[in-house]
Amino acid sequence: MNIIEQIQQHFIEHIVNVLSLDKETASTARLTLNSDPAKQEFGDLNSNIALILSKQLKRKPHEIAQQIISTYTHECIEKIEIAGPGFLNLHFSPHAITLLSQQLRTQGENFFKPTNLQKQSISVEFVSANPTGPLHFGHGRGGIIGDVLGTILTFMGHHVTKEFYINDAGNQIVKLGESFKIRCQQLAGMDIEIPEDGYQGEYLVELAQNFMVQEGKQRLDQPDEFFQSYAKTILLEKIKETLNLYGIHFDVWFSEKTLHDSGAIEKALEFLAQQGTLYEKEGALWFASTNFGDDKDRVVRKASGELTYVAADIAYMINKVGRGCDQMIMTLGHDHHGYVERLQGIRKALHLTPPLHVILYQLVKIKEDGQQVRLSKRAGRIISLDDVIKTVGKDVARFFYLNRKADAQLEFDLDLALKKSEENPVYYVQYAFVRTGSIVQKAQAIAAFSNITTDDARFISKEETFLLKKIVLLKELLESISSTHQTHQLAYYTHELAQIFSSYYAKHKVIDPQDINRSRGRLFMTLLIRNTLQTCFNLLGISQPERM
Repeated sequence: MNIIEQIQQHFIEHIVNVLSLDKETASTARLTLNSDPAKQEFGDLNSNIALILSKQLKRKPHEIAQQIISTYTHECIEKIEIAGPGFLNLHFSPHAITLLSQQLRTQGENFFKPTNLQKQSISVEFVSANPTGPLHFGHGRGGIIGDVLGTILTFMGHHVTKEFYINDAGNQIVKLGESFKIRCQQLAGMDIEIPEDGYQGEYLVELAQNFMVQEGKQRLDQPDEFFQSYAKTILLEKIKETLNLYGIHFDVWFSEKTLHDSGAIEKALEFLAQQGTLYEKEGALWFASTNFGDDKDRVVRKASGELTYVAADIAYMINKVGRGCDQMIMTLGHDHHGYVERLQGIRKALHLTPPLHVILYQLVKIKEDGQQVRLSKRAGRIISLDDVIKTVGKDVARFFYLNRKADAQLEFDLDLALKKSEENPVYYVQYAFVRTGSIVQKAQAIAAFSNITTDDARFISKEETFLLKKIVLLKELLESISSTHQTHQLAYYTHELAQIFSSYYAKHKVIDPQDINRSRGRLFMTLLIRNTLQTCFNLLGISQPERM
């Protein structure tokens, strides 16, 4: 428990005693950290408890606030002021600043982790692209959201399984095999065209060229299933290579085909039939998903006997929960928004208790030379995620894809991404990290500053308090992301922390042999900034350069 949490607990206990409240009511006396740079004169911790309790106690807020501040004391609170109708503004004492700085240094990244976590087993499914072609640039967004969220949840103490669902069954695989076989036949001199609804991309031409070199014309008489399996296997490996380049590693690669082969789908449908949630109509088998909030019922088996994606989704959800999942999280493109109620309906129909959270992310647009790049998937004109990563680098790709709220459209500016200047947010945050290292290295060459210890926290002054609070705020932010799944906030925070440090560095001389104590305090703060940036970089999955 850090000193702010101790003050919080002590403050609630005081509210219980001085206002004769029960602990549940008093627990609403939350102290919020004031990290607004424009409102630092309003103290370090703020509370609106007097306003909250006014109606219940039938007293004026200002009167309640006055009673609280006239009776409350704590060694870490220098003074308390009343603002407006009854807001409480608490100011840290120098002792609090010292203790907080020391705790940050000694606890390291553990400072930002919850002390009383109810650990869960969480499945985070993301990307899950069809293995029918390379990942396109749009997949990069869902990939980074899921990856960073999984990393944060693991950091906080949960058991997380990052999962990729392989859609390797169904009609799209049949089309893939057909399109691939035709490409091979074309190379063999046959006059044949790919159907309009086939896969037109150049990647299949390259795949066919490799096949013909390695296997030759004599293999063209293989059954369709051979070409389906061959193309799917190679393309899936390429997907894995791209994700590895992107810094994403999955714990589970789950094959949809295994649900068909194992009979898991039929077993799941039998269960729903027993529950009375399946019915036949026009020769097809339907799931009555409207009974569970969906906008229409869904076919699970077509009149032809072919099982649908919905049928596989049902069996897959059962499989996830059966592996001990306490919570399910999925990332889906916003064009799949109709899936949400369907999936929630499946969960309810199956009587599964683990909650399902679906993160919908908007489309990504590529911008180059000030113009949007026009693409056509049908014509095979796409930009692959592999191209983006190799062009701008892993760090830039990850940060750019994350640096926007998921439900807002993202414009990926290639020109900005390639800049080696402070205009590029990735360059900016990494340069701030490099600067902290340079400062520390320079200080170590001076005897008076060669050994900065936790004892130097006592030299941190009010000038550094805002920086300190911004660091502490990361703990609250990570707790928020764990529940809201708004991973873009970490990118925002990292950039803001770098900005605040850069502004501080521009105004204050960190190393001053004429003022040893103050310099030691500022060096201690620089180390805290460096460690916090390092933690952020680890969670974001970007590198920590020592020089740029």
